[in-house]
Amino acid sequence: MKKRWLFVFAHPDDESFAAGGTIAKLSSTGHEVVLACATSGCKGKSGEFQFATREELARHREEELRSACSVLGVAELILYRYRDGELKSIDPEALAERIRSTIVELKPDAVLTFPPDGVTGHPDHIAISEATEKAVVLAEAQYPEGRRPSFYYTSIPHYYDHCQDSGPKDTCPITARVDISDYRQHKGRALQAYRSQVYSVNRAYPGVMEDDFTVIRNYEYYTLVRANGLHVQDMTKTTLSELPTMDLI
Repeated sequence: MKKRWLFVFAHPDDESFAAGGTIAKLSSTGHEVVLACATSGCKGKSGEFQFATREELARHREEELRSACSVLGVAELILYRYRDGELKSIDPEALAERIRSTIVELKPDAVLTFPPDGVTGHPDHIAISEATEKAVVLAEAQYPEGRRPSFYYTSIPHYYDHCQDSGPKDTCPITARVDISDYRQHKGRALQAYRSQVYSVNRAYPGVMEDDFTVIRNYEYYTLVRANGLHVQDMTKTTLSELPTMDLI
């Protein structure tokens, strides 16, 4: 049965870094993917481009995001346009309510966002993770009994493999993985759409901007947090190679 999947992230490019292969696989196999992006990335680096104002950069990054969504097959893009870098300063209840409204309107079968550590520890990532989880819990009451959405964290355990620094130490256990071996090129092409973020792409995925996609691994990783209105308790740590494959059907 084809499903509707809602991905909620903080910035343009988050979707490609965290779940580009999964999104492409879902859309290619007939599922509907909706992406909600909280900011337009107006405080990000601009790479080879020069912009007179942050508003110009925001518009450019939105165009990059649309290009990436086209590559990945995103059916609908929702832009909240909060200020980049300020999600942590927004009333958490108000941010959660905004996301809850999106969930109630779309009634997705699954909602996915960053884990509580934000993968990189970015305050915006952490804020969107907390707000999305709260929004899912609130929205569950608007679903029919037995049809409440699954809720997942997305993780990037290899994000720092090619970086000099490292991420947060206390990460949540990963419970499943998605085989994206047939969609690594889609992920790579989506990442290439972000010319303004060339530093970040080269940092995590060196070679991708030059059409070398071998650095993109064959799996993307997830943690099932809630299922049909109940918190999932089983978060036993295991090696990445032993993780079960996530059912996308």
